[in-house]
Amino acid sequence: MTWHQLNVSASGTHHEKAGQAVYSERFEEVLKFHPPGLAPVRRGEDAWHIGPDGQAAYVRRFLRTFGFYEGFAAVQSLDGWHHIRPDGSDVYSDRYSWCGNFQSGRCTVRLPDGHYRHVLADGSPNSPMVWRYAGDYKDGFCVVQNDAGLSTHLGMTGELLHGNWFLDLDIFHKGFARARDEDGWMHVDLRGRPIYARRFAAVEPFYNGQARVERSDSGLEVIDEQGQKLIELRSARQSEFAALSADMVGFWRTQAIAAAVRVGVIEALPCTSSALAAMRGLKVDGAQRLLRGLGELKIVECDAGIWRLSDRGEFLRANHPLTLADAALEYAGALGELWSCLPEALRQGGDWRAPDIFGDVARDSVRLHGHHRMLRSYARHDYALMPGALGLHGDEIVVDAGGGFGTLAKNILNVYPGVRVTVLDKPEVVEQARKDLNSPGLHWMSGDIFEPWGVRADVVTLARVLHDWDDEDALRILTQARAALSKGGRLFIIEMLLSEQGVAGALCDLHLLMATGGRERSQDDFKKLLAHAGFRLVEVRRLAALPAVLLAEAI
Repeated sequence: MTWHQLNVSASGTHHEKAGQAVYSERFEEVLKFHPPGLAPVRRGEDAWHIGPDGQAAYVRRFLRTFGFYEGFAAVQSLDGWHHIRPDGSDVYSDRYSWCGNFQSGRCTVRLPDGHYRHVLADGSPNSPMVWRYAGDYKDGFCVVQNDAGLSTHLGMTGELLHGNWFLDLDIFHKGFARARDEDGWMHVDLRGRPIYARRFAAVEPFYNGQARVERSDSGLEVIDEQGQKLIELRSARQSEFAALSADMVGFWRTQAIAAAVRVGVIEALPCTSSALAAMRGLKVDGAQRLLRGLGELKIVECDAGIWRLSDRGEFLRANHPLTLADAALEYAGALGELWSCLPEALRQGGDWRAPDIFGDVARDSVRLHGHHRMLRSYARHDYALMPGALGLHGDEIVVDAGGGFGTLAKNILNVYPGVRVTVLDKPEVVEQARKDLNSPGLHWMSGDIFEPWGVRADVVTLARVLHDWDDEDALRILTQARAALSKGGRLFIIEMLLSEQGVAGALCDLHLLMATGGRERSQDDFKKLLAHAGFRLVEVRRLAALPAVLLAEAI
């Protein structure tokens, strides 16, 4: 009898051949046989491996045992996870929080701090790098995920295969890997490049040159390696007519949320609809209709006649640290109105000019505070991880140009208390910011970012500044940043990056055109701008937050 002919019984308690038990022993759990002819079993709190005759392969016992791969089996002991040989002896002395199976002479393990790495057959690291997650090797490549939640491929020695990062990623199968970016799923080649332009809700690996995919409308089709539809397996289950109609009435949501802020609904809850009407001078029917609309937006919830803010709705409270109350009014008011001129802004030879939004805000003291409070909320939400990503030495002189109310600057000081940070911004912004934020080590400077700053720095940060300006003005700002730095000085640009192939971020790009005359940019766009201003793009650090960090060096 050979172990290759043995299967796990339907009861999972023993092994069979042709439906007949091959030994008399019974276990609580058995797994399939693997070379060299051993199978994992468990009874009570003990786990071990057996041979085809049901007898133990060694004396030791473990908490969990798994199949042998490339001569080693993963086991869990009281002191941690590790690998053993067929005779039950340890392969190495280290212990881990978890370990996988050896593939291509390498195995994924999880360290006590929660990070993953690959180890070799002697237990030594395959490379010094650790990851938030690391998958098995197959055909010489594997997938790893960084702390920002982005994934890429590695080669056999742990080197980056192509350096492209994705929201999700699979191993290669017949030369292509499933990958997901902001626009959806696709297939990429060994260079990490999409092999077609389309994006899908889901894709399967290619099988003899064809792959089954699901479209965003829930339709199913089979595509070729150029992304072309070969056959439709299921028609659309969602109406594109209805989807487009929903997009066109998006202003319903914007205006309903703003109305709730304007009439004081947010601050009045929790209460009944009639109590709200009485408190805010609304018709009872009107209060009920608005609350129901907010309920559809999942901003409020009703329980036994009492309306309360949901977790999402709490962000509309004026005193919330990340309040979006000001944003609701801005988008429903001045910022939303600017979009009506989009056709004129796009026409060639027209007389449209970008609005002077910063001047308009500065001339209205009430709007000035609300506008910058809106920007501060977004900064607080998106910049929490930024200081650690900068990797400062801790003793630098930093200029945060266009730093607004100092959210990023304060975060930097919290992580690097030894640095000196100066926030450079317009006089009216600095005046208001000084009243709101007084932090040791934080300095303020009134000035124009387009003119010489009159200060020297080791580091300059530009956080969501350049996207407010066209290339000509962005270059003027970068030129002043270069003048403030010595050769080798560092510039950190914090911006959302447009995809080189996809369309994610394109609507925000249009919004910037209408609001400021600015634009979102791709990595390549920034690289060209930086070169013209006397910088060399060194690295792009992608984080879990929406913006990326571009590190440039003054040359």
